[in-house]
Amino acid sequence: MPFRSRFAAKVALTISVLIFPSLAAPIHTYKVIAKYPHSTDSYTEGFFYLNDLFYEGTGLNGHSAILVTQPETGKPIQRRDMPPQYFGEGIIDWGPNLLEWTWQTHVGFVLDRTTLHIVKQFHYDGEGWGMTRTANELITSDGTATLRFRNPDTFDETRHIVVKDGSHTIDQLNELEYIKGEIYANIWHSDRIARISPTDGHVIAWIDLTGLLPDNQKINAESVLNGIAYDAKKDRLFVTGKQWPAVFEIKIIPKSK
Repeated sequence: MPFRSRFAAKVALTISVLIFPSLAAPIHTYKVIAKYPHSTDSYTEGFFYLNDLFYEGTGLNGHSAILVTQPETGKPIQRRDMPPQYFGEGIIDWGPNLLEWTWQTHVGFVLDRTTLHIVKQFHYDGEGWGMTRTANELITSDGTATLRFRNPDTFDETRHIVVKDGSHTIDQLNELEYIKGEIYANIWHSDRIARISPTDGHVIAWIDLTGLLPDNQKINAESVLNGIAYDAKKDRLFVTGKQWPAVFEIKIIPKSK
């Protein structure tokens, strides 16, 4: 999701402070298992793991790109710079291709995953934020509390859910990852990840990542937690943020009462 003013950041923070104390879902914490390098030039909007590589979509007009990197080195082995008028957002793999959409230009791209060449474009209504997938459908966020399920061939919406924790609606849903039948979602300008039921949108649990990256290692107020990737073969969970210097492999730990 886009760079916004400090005022907007303060408003979002105020909203989260008002909501989080009364959350109904359990709150978990974390343990850092490993740390990998990440470029502070990368304004992370989309992030996933596939075949021992990180795939990342970065934002900001004139700086948006798709990067394929080796986790151990953080060095890109492939890069596709997007046309400068587009603010890149969520990305995901689908068959032999990658799909990426953009923030406010209503244009998405299908790219050959091997070459990163653009195969075709598609169009949609509303804003583009996060994107993930199940075995047969896409799941997207647009900064609201609504997650939309889409046909991967047409990008048409097939259904949607509204995310709530108890009676509280949870908006600012951002980068997404589908893990073991649950949707994991970053909440913009929050240090928490929501684990969401894809059936009815209720928050199953929260992962509190407070303190994962010290404030003195963040570029600015927009260097927020954003980026979730999962290695299904080895059951590894990775998280990062916009212009963070590291990707963290973490283990979720229930918080003791």
